[in-house]
Amino acid sequence: MRRFKQQMSDQECLDLLQTAPRGVLAVIGHGGYPHTVPINSLYHDGHIYSHCAKEGHKPDATRQCDKVSFCVLSQGVRESDRWWYHFQSVVCFGRIRKVRDTSRTDTLLRTLRRKYFPHYYDMQSDMARNAHRAIVLELHIEHITRKMSVKNNISCPICL
Repeated sequence: MRRFKQQMSDQECLDLLQTAPRGVLAVIGHGGYPHTVPINSLYHDGHIYSHCAKEGHKPDATRQCDKVSFCVLSQGVRESDRWWYHFQSVVCFGRIRKVRDTSRTDTLLRTLRRKYFPHYYDMQSDMARNAHRAIVLELHIEHITRKMSVKNNISCPICL
């Protein structure tokens, strides 16, 4: 990282990966074009998990090329007299694959649902209706960059 003073600590990085409500997964799409898609995710045991339908652009793209990146951002804070936001970002690079063990897939789908669904939601009936249509993708992280904007008097925060 070029601006090492703006590097987040390991703990701040993990906290953001665990608490960010959504992230953006980048894959190599049709015709070699980059394709990004916002996803619900789960950071667990050093991996990032997400779910998707068995058929579609995301699973097709990840079968064609397993190299991906995944980005999360904090909500950010804007000082009242400034136009820019101070925020944290984490970008993970790695390889993604389908989780093949069905019992593990079931467990991960339930864990994802617990993170996002309200406590009163009937998870059992939802799993019975929809789980057979879903797969879980596991991102094996190879490299992480993590950055926070720094409050200072720089005139162009975009150049941070």
